[in-house]
Amino acid sequence: MSEHSSANTLTDTVATEKNQEKKVAILFELIQFIRPYKGHVLAAFIALIFTAAVMLSVGQGVRMLIDEGFAQQSIEQLQQAVLFILAITVFIAGGTFARFYLVSWLGERVSADIRLAVFNHVITLHPSYFETNGSGDIMSRITTDTTLLQSIIGSSFSMAIRSALMLIGALVMLFATNIKLTIIVLISVPFILVPILFYGRKVRKLSRKSQDSMANVGSYAGEAIEHIKTVQSYTHEQQERHAFAEEVEKSFDIGRSRIQQRATLIAGVIIIVFGAITGMLWVGGSDVIQGKMSGGDLGAFVFYAILVASSLATISEVLGELQRAAGATERLIEILQVKSHILPPKENAVSANNLNAEITFEEVSFNYPSRPDQAATQRLNLVAEQGKVLALVGPSGAGKTTLFELLQRFYDPQVGRITLGGTDIRQLDPEDLRQQMALVPQQPALFSSDVFHNIRYGKPDASDEEVISAAKKAHAHEFISQLPQGYKSYLGERGVRLSGGQRQRIAIARAILKDPHILLLDEATSALDSESEHHVQQALEELMRGRTTIIIAHRFSTIQHADHIAVLDQGQLVDIGDHQSLLQSCGLYQRLVELQFKQVS
Repeated sequence: MSEHSSANTLTDTVATEKNQEKKVAILFELIQFIRPYKGHVLAAFIALIFTAAVMLSVGQGVRMLIDEGFAQQSIEQLQQAVLFILAITVFIAGGTFARFYLVSWLGERVSADIRLAVFNHVITLHPSYFETNGSGDIMSRITTDTTLLQSIIGSSFSMAIRSALMLIGALVMLFATNIKLTIIVLISVPFILVPILFYGRKVRKLSRKSQDSMANVGSYAGEAIEHIKTVQSYTHEQQERHAFAEEVEKSFDIGRSRIQQRATLIAGVIIIVFGAITGMLWVGGSDVIQGKMSGGDLGAFVFYAILVASSLATISEVLGELQRAAGATERLIEILQVKSHILPPKENAVSANNLNAEITFEEVSFNYPSRPDQAATQRLNLVAEQGKVLALVGPSGAGKTTLFELLQRFYDPQVGRITLGGTDIRQLDPEDLRQQMALVPQQPALFSSDVFHNIRYGKPDASDEEVISAAKKAHAHEFISQLPQGYKSYLGERGVRLSGGQRQRIAIARAILKDPHILLLDEATSALDSESEHHVQQALEELMRGRTTIIIAHRFSTIQHADHIAVLDQGQLVDIGDHQSLLQSCGLYQRLVELQFKQVS
């Protein structure tokens, strides 16, 4: 029993140490974003100290008002005390303006920098990261979490520092005014700090859960809206309402628990603080009656005691916001600390521009990270000769698309290697490698911007004339010219304003504009009618001339004239040859051809 207890204690200790290390790492990362603006931080801190010091001097104005104005019945002394307080008010206003502006600017600037850093990092991460992390959750971190961090740095954080300065300064002035009454105030401090520390830890855990829950809500809503036609086609509106309501209620319950903890903390602090002030007033009032202290000293003491109370109350309230910021920061830093699995070589990098376009798969075995027990390719050997056309055919799940993803280094194989011009592609910078290729996928990825932007994605510095020329070669110019604003027409999210065939021709125009050494065509004509397919096929034949081309095809009419056709099944190469030889020698190829002819007939 004791050994089991010792093991648990050791485990808890290790976990605590790891959490502490994590907190330090998060704080260090956040400081890195603040460090470039240390001048603004220093100026804001000076404004904070100035405002706190001037605020503390109000207590002396109160003492003058009571002892020299009221007690001596002197209009002149009263006037001096009032003018002193007015002057202090002007200084407080000026200091507060400087503090608020500088700190708010800092919050806006740092949150913008973090938002930019997270986005810049996310778009470089390996695709397997997005298999386990939804886009909705990532977007929530980039938008909601950075917005929260902005309000914390730009408001709550400065309030916490200001309150801490006021607390220290007020305590010093309390000791200078009356030690006995100060001791009464200090006795209450431990009773305030204990609930702050106890509930603060709970608030932070709930804050992290609240942020995660809000991300889930956003992800669910985004997915339903993205597939709105499917939702409505299957009349799933009621089910989606119910499921979304459940996600919202989960988020509400977590938020309610967090608010309850904060409310309990604030209420408890108020009771303890003002209970201590009431006790102090009774003792101090007795001393004034007995002549042991002046009314002005008691007034100043009350003012400083109220400053202590309000500072502690503000700190206890802001602490909850700071805990939320800690949760948001943790979620943001988590993304920044993710290391991409696909990295450029650290040394001896080879330029892909100088290599010929022959592609070789050597003993390639690969399992997707989300499916570690299911092989996507197994000991695959395959060559795509320079300037030749290699077609990949096979049933679904044969590994055809996987080869495209491995070739573009979205993933690296666990066994074997892929070479370009005899050089392992892991010795190439991924960006340099991908610049040699153009992909036309089965489901084209279009952006909501205009036609010019979507085609120019293949070559950002292309002129309008080059874009139009590429569109003509892809037989897209005619329908683009008929759009409301022609090439300046916005296509909507995912190109929703175009038909499937039109979207595909835009993607083909993009590839033509890029003018790559290697073409990757994933059933590039599948969404076209027979006439459009004929025209586009002619454009592709012109484009493929002199380039290494790999085609994934289900329509055998598109690959009959390929130099080589590789038949794949369950990640393995079954046979390779031309159309006629495979019809004679490969049973799987014969069956695939027969099935297609049956579907056509």
